[in-house]
Amino acid sequence: SDLAATKLAEAGSQKMKVEVLYVANCPWHGPAVRLVQEALATHGIAANIDEVLVTDGGMAGELRFLGSPTIRINGRDVAGESSGAETFGLTCRIYPGARQCGLPPVEMVNRAVIEAVVGDRK
Repeated sequence: SDLAATKLAEAGSQKMKVEVLYVANCPWHGPAVRLVQEALATHGIAANIDEVLVTDGGMAGELRFLGSPTIRINGRDVAGESSGAETFGLTCRIYPGARQCGLPPVEMVNRAVIEAVVGDRK
């Protein structure tokens, strides 16, 4: 409904933290930023996107970086927390089942945006 959309936009504008973490020369970095911009626009949310260049293994470990690109909203990975993933490094990230293997599906990003606004993430 229009009311729900308005409430979503109002709530979302209350400082959502959006990050795209990537490695240098990642071909999916730009498309990932555009994907996030489109998802935010779909929900009428004005949020800055912090683009974080991960430069070395130490930084990758510190950021728990699962590969490039990684999209996080309010600190949460849009693909969900990978329970077994403890390998961090300067690698490419593959999103199984996505139309483009280097990008998460748009539905996944939209869901993460909505869950961040509604605050019912588990």
